[in-house]
Amino acid sequence: MKTYSPKASEIERDWFIVDAEGLTLGRMATEVARILRGKHKPTFAPHMDMGDHVIIINAGKVVLTSDKADRKLVHHHSGYPGGLKSRTYGEMLQVRPADAVRQSIVGMLPKNRLGRQQARKLKIYAADTHPHSAQKPTPLEIAGARREN
Repeated sequence: MKTYSPKASEIERDWFIVDAEGLTLGRMATEVARILRGKHKPTFAPHMDMGDHVIIINAGKVVLTSDKADRKLVHHHSGYPGGLKSRTYGEMLQVRPADAVRQSIVGMLPKNRLGRQQARKLKIYAADTHPHSAQKPTPLEIAGARREN
């Protein structure tokens, strides 16, 4: 019996859209990272980019459980001595919500060329409009993610 390895010409990429309004950030991020990697497909191979495109709208309306918005920090370093900048997730969601969501999702992807290639298929918008309507994205329901009202 031989191990099946998919060819690049056999990969079919779909477009999904996620409305992040009221969704818990971590639960949404794990599901989106799974779709970007392609682990939901029966032909998944860990050494290839099998994933689909994901559009996230309303990124500014995502919620964090407990008091993580005030407690959890986002770090950025300029590369120079003393160049460490830290913000809370609450500040980050107010100032640049798309970057806060992107950092959570990209942190769950592989840290190599393959992960960077998979991250390019992620489109995040803070508002409820997006320019990808020509791709006819299908809505993605996040299992287990509860909507906070």
